Amino acid sequence: MIKLSKAPKSGLHGEITVPGDKSISHRALMFGAIATGETRIDNFLMSDDVMRTMTVFRELGVAINQVGSQIKVIGKGLDSFTKPKHALNMGNSGTSTRLLMGLLSKQPFDLSFFGDESLSSRPLRRVAEPLSLMNAQFDLTADNFLPGTIRANNRLQGMTYEMPVASAQVKSAILLAGIQAEGETIIIEKVTSRDHTERMLRQFGGIITTNNGVITIQQQPQLRGQHVLVPSDISSAAFFMVAGLITPNSEITLKKVGVNPTRVGVIKLLERMGANIKQEPIFSDGEALADIVIKSQSLHGINIMADDIPSAVDELPILALAATQALGDTVISGAAELRVKETDRIATVISELTKLGADIEEKQDGMIIHGGTPLHVMQDSVLLDSHGDHRIGMMNAVAALITEGNVILTGEDAMSVSYPGFLADLTAIMREKL
Repeated sequence: MIKLSKAPKSGLHGEITVPGDKSISHRALMFGAIATGETRIDNFLMSDDVMRTMTVFRELGVAINQVGSQIKVIGKGLDSFTKPKHALNMGNSGTSTRLLMGLLSKQPFDLSFFGDESLSSRPLRRVAEPLSLMNAQFDLTADNFLPGTIRANNRLQGMTYEMPVASAQVKSAILLAGIQAEGETIIIEKVTSRDHTERMLRQFGGIITTNNGVITIQQQPQLRGQHVLVPSDISSAAFFMVAGLITPNSEITLKKVGVNPTRVGVIKLLERMGANIKQEPIFSDGEALADIVIKSQSLHGINIMADDIPSAVDELPILALAATQALGDTVISGAAELRVKETDRIATVISELTKLGADIEEKQDGMIIHGGTPLHVMQDSVLLDSHGDHRIGMMNAVAALITEGNVILTGEDAMSVSYPGFLADLTAIMREKL
């Protein structure tokens, strides 16, 4: 339990390099493990979720070492993993769980896996069902929850699959099975989701085609180890973007942020809300990078629809906070996926922000946020809760910057899932011009 700080009247100032991208860090480990030779990963995110992926591969016999700020992975290829001695602990990492269900669906031994209480309440049907169509075999609880087992299997079959809902994790699980399957695997996306898996497969020497939402892949030649530079995580940077926009007298520069076109939904939505966000591109032969400059300014409400969700789903909690300070209403629809994140993020966003006086109506697939509401504590102090969700914890800390009164946060440890040093970085820019 900690006391959160209100921003100084001089605002927030300084430069921040947020940690490496969580999605890309996961995938760099996975591709490094199934490639041959050495993979070097720079700016790797040392967070709880990503460390779960690292531990899984170590238990499968992959040598992974840290040398300074660089991670070195000595790949074994897909056919040389050793059977682990224990069930695989996924902790709270949905990315590890869903992607590894695809990647490890053609191993000669059973793989039992489990998660913490939060992960065990998140359904896996939408991953298990399409993978089962490829002959992957899973034993899960009756309602498709963890704990479970990936059954020994020696054959996967390619398929054509139309994504019912845009999801990079489900798509990636199918692709990671598809690179091992007989025949052709075709995925049809109505709405494009983040494409880190496709990009990284190409970087490691794989062959994949994409054309107007149709992704085609076959069994791959042997992948080769690479040097991967992980950009700063735009999902983590989003908390500082909103902090800079809604905290008066602020100017913040966010360094070397990944601006992959499938991930910049948060920037596009903030710009639709009236924000002027400056991007200074940085040359890179991998993922697109830019320094991002944010200044405090007024915002207005917008409609956020289903087509907007895939490229900004992780940023919706902090966007909801921005909307409380915007002029007019913001309506979020088509975001039912928020119900099955680390928490029910529709319920937890509303629960926490209404404690501070925000005016938000709940919808089954989103929320209606009545903006222009000064945040304040209604009694001597208010107790906010992360609910074990890193993004809710960070949203609460940003909300406290503009809240009148004493704000206490419980469950602050959840932030280590994606950003172990978040509060330290937030404090640093609050001290810049005291």
